[in-house]
Order: sequence, then structure tokens, then C-alpha cells
Amino acid sequence: MADMNERLQGLASRVRTPDVVDAMGRMHRHRCHINDLVSPTPGRVLLGPAVTVSYLPSCEETLPAEQFNFFRLFNDAIEDGAQGRVLVLASNGHADVSLGGGTKLSQVAARGLAGILADGRLRDFTEIASYDFAVYCWGQTTKWGGDVVAPFEANRTVVVAGVTVRPGDYVFADTSGAAVIPAAQVLSVFEEANRVAQDEAAFVERMRQGNPADDRSEQ
Repeated sequence: MADMNERLQGLASRVRTPDVVDAMGRMHRHRCHINDLVSPTPGRVLLGPAVTVSYLPSCEETLPAEQFNFFRLFNDAIEDGAQGRVLVLASNGHADVSLGGGTKLSQVAARGLAGILADGRLRDFTEIASYDFAVYCWGQTTKWGGDVVAPFEANRTVVVAGVTVRPGDYVFADTSGAAVIPAAQVLSVFEEANRVAQDEAAFVERMRQGNPADDRSEQ
């Protein structure tokens, strides 16, 4: 496992999200890309297998806070391991609502996760940026979201911006956006992404040297 992680990190360090999306497109037809994300940790790359927490509209009658709260659901999500995981927070249609802030997300840093992909807004960007992980979301907000949504369940398949995320799928994100990759194929996808990046670099070099363009589609 350590050898695989080292190999994966090496491959991932040489590509961008568009390369990964192109590689996925050569192997699959389903949507895997997420655009227009915002980050309090710009420049940090997010990579790791997903654990998930999904939210539903708040209702004290059916979702009492003593049971349906972030800390309990987060602990459920990481029951089988936390180190290097990516916490995916699914808002189920409430993308403008806060799904967490600096205090709650300090737990993510303390448990050694790689970071967070949030299908919603987050609070306290400055505080979050001080933690040692990468974060991508839909933006910052000042308002607490607990009166609108509540954590509902952990480690179930979720949908973020039209992309299916299963627990264990790999999440890769950088300043270009994010991609979700089936765990069983993550190495082969990143190997293909490296070939995509090398092909692109070779094409650009040929153009710099004044060689005529070939029949490739514009990228």
C-alpha cells in the first residue's frame, strides 16, 4: 500500500485536473469533473480516497441535533481510517449554505485527513487556511448553516455538481477544478493523465519550433 501511495503521489504531482479529466474521458463516458470551485488554500492539491457526510434540510422533529450533528457523523465517516482521506460534504441542493467553519473543521486537521471537498460554502477561510490540508468548496459565507441543513448520514454514495462520489473513490482537485476517479483504476488513470500531459507539452514545443499543426482537435 505504501508503494502504491508513493507511486500515485508521484504521478499526481506532474498533472493538472484537466489532464485527469481527459484521461478519464479516454476510459469512461460518465461525468467526473467539477468546475468553478473556490479554495481558502489556493495552490494546495487535494488527493485521497473519499469519505462522505451528506446533509438534509434541518428538522428538529426528525433530525434531533444530539444525533444528527457534524461531530458524530464525521466520526462515523472515518471509522475505518482517517489518514489521507478526503471528506466530501454533500449539501443535497443547498450549495449556498455553510456546511462548516473553522471550529468544526479543526477536527479534520487533527485526524490527519488530506482535506475537504464541500458541496456548499464554508466559514472562516483564514482559520481554515492555517490548517495543514487542502479545501475546495463553492465559496465563503459569514452565516451559520445549521438552521437550514443538518448532517444526516455518513459514507453513503453522494452527488456533487452532477458527479457521483462513492466512499473510496479518489478525489483530485487543484486550482483548475476537481475530478472523481474510481479507486480500482486510480493508478491507470493517473498514468494516462501523465501521457496526456506529455502529449500536450510535446505539441506546444512543436508549435514553438515553428512546425505546422497536425490534425488534433483544439484543446
